[in-house]
Amino acid sequence: MGELAGAGDGNDEQSPILTRTLNKVKRGFRKWHAYAIAAVVLVVVIVLVAVLVPVLLHQRDEKTRDEQQKVHGSHLPNGVNQFLGIRFAAPPTGDLRWKAPAEPQVRSGDQPADKFGKICLGISQPLPNDFQAEDCLFANIWAPSNATTNSKLPVWLFIQGGGYTVNANANWNGSDVVERSGGSLVLVNFNYRVGLWGFLAGEQVRADGDLNAGLLDQRMMTADYHTSLTVKWVKKHIDQFGGDPDQVIIHGGSAGAGSVALHLIANGGVDEHLFHGGIGESLFFPSQPYVSELEWQFSKVLNDTKCQDSASPMKCLRGKDARELQAANFPSPFPGRTDVPLPLFYWTPCIDGQLLQDRPYKMFEDGKFIDVPIIFGNDNDEGTVFAPNTGSPQEIQTFLQNNYRFLEDEEAKSITELYPRMEEALPNHNVWFSSAQMAYGETTFICPAVYLLSAYAQQRGNATTNTTTGAWGYRYNVADAVNAALGIGVPHLFESFAIFGPDNVPGAPESYYTYNAPMVPLVMDYWISFVRALDPNPFRSPDAPSWEQWGAGKRRLLLETGKTAMESTPQEQRARCDAWKELAPVMRQKR
Repeated sequence: MGELAGAGDGNDEQSPILTRTLNKVKRGFRKWHAYAIAAVVLVVVIVLVAVLVPVLLHQRDEKTRDEQQKVHGSHLPNGVNQFLGIRFAAPPTGDLRWKAPAEPQVRSGDQPADKFGKICLGISQPLPNDFQAEDCLFANIWAPSNATTNSKLPVWLFIQGGGYTVNANANWNGSDVVERSGGSLVLVNFNYRVGLWGFLAGEQVRADGDLNAGLLDQRMMTADYHTSLTVKWVKKHIDQFGGDPDQVIIHGGSAGAGSVALHLIANGGVDEHLFHGGIGESLFFPSQPYVSELEWQFSKVLNDTKCQDSASPMKCLRGKDARELQAANFPSPFPGRTDVPLPLFYWTPCIDGQLLQDRPYKMFEDGKFIDVPIIFGNDNDEGTVFAPNTGSPQEIQTFLQNNYRFLEDEEAKSITELYPRMEEALPNHNVWFSSAQMAYGETTFICPAVYLLSAYAQQRGNATTNTTTGAWGYRYNVADAVNAALGIGVPHLFESFAIFGPDNVPGAPESYYTYNAPMVPLVMDYWISFVRALDPNPFRSPDAPSWEQWGAGKRRLLLETGKTAMESTPQEQRARCDAWKELAPVMRQKR
């Protein structure tokens, strides 16, 4: 295994190795006179320094750069350097539970970066297991093998999804994206705390810890919410991998896309210049309650862990074994709701009054967001992998109320009137499933994207001109025969196989290697272009249509195999989204 240095701290407890053999290059030269030999030797040395000499990360404070450490990654055959399992924060264990992430300890000597780190503990996962741990704050980096500290390449920072309850998209491989870009960018992904570990809320957490710890992992911020600490790590160290700390583009899927939206409004929309553009695929807006509305959840954790009578509940929780706490990391019905079905997303970010000062809808409505170029969009059938196989309007109402606890009976009934029974049932599903999945898909994923994009157009003063500065929308409608037979249409995050390449995302359908294969370079190039130029058009595929910006006409790019083109958001969908906007206060999406 070749050794190529990068940045950070190695991982002591690693998951199975995902490496590739270092490409070995044999060099030789013919014997010439003394001057020719000297010249060739000089050239060889320069090449080795540029390609194979380890990149040094200087772990430093404001006064010195004398402390150095190297981490060793792998040189892949496609000209990409891969660094896995780099520690970007101290283990969030013991006294650091439910606190903002802390700087990692600098370790002397060379550290391996050839194995993925364990991912963060997710909901409903018992311990021990082979792939999760409480010590989980690790990042992965893919960079061109010829990158230097002077390369100043744009940085693509991917925030994984999982409904804030699991690390669902951990360790997606970025090597094909870097190769496809012609070595013109650096890609980073990472873990963050989820479930009980990342989003336990209550006034006692605020008093002796930090709320929304999972979001703070993403920002890697200190507790005062002003000193920037994954994004701070990138800003501080990414130049050692060839990246430009002044061109960081955050991209997320599902809860990762929701996180992108939350970072746009963080701290009241004050721009701390942590990132310079944002992409959200399948923007996720679940119920996001106030802290006071989550005290019942905190009390339940205390009861489940036998800390309810402790004089110092947070100290009691921090003294518990991880297995005991993980046993409490399971969903239960929201107060006043039924046991079946359980809420899909039991732990979510809360409105803490500081990092998140108000409901997302309200913040965007008031223009309290960072004004950077954005792309947001959705798959055609977002709700199919979430909605239960409902057989009646009453089952739809129960499902929605179990996930949005403040939704009243009359309001839930009005929703079923908004989504009447479809004429034909989807394969393998009951007759009301189509209505249920469309209702849930639009309120939780599609309409938030429509609203966010429109808020950008409105606040920039261009809503009447059909143009905006740097806001693009899309609808992904790439059909797959297997999905169609299963009755799930074009499901949640189905575009991810095209964005990263089907070899780099687990479970890629066969169609991405056959009849849907043309979508891979087309979609990947749009995303690469946005990362490079903050615009999806300059480096798009040669035959790809120009992607118009979002405006009053709510024009978006329809991504279909062989039919990619601009379209207007249908008036019927706009009307349904307007109805959901009126319900946003009780859905805890807006004040």
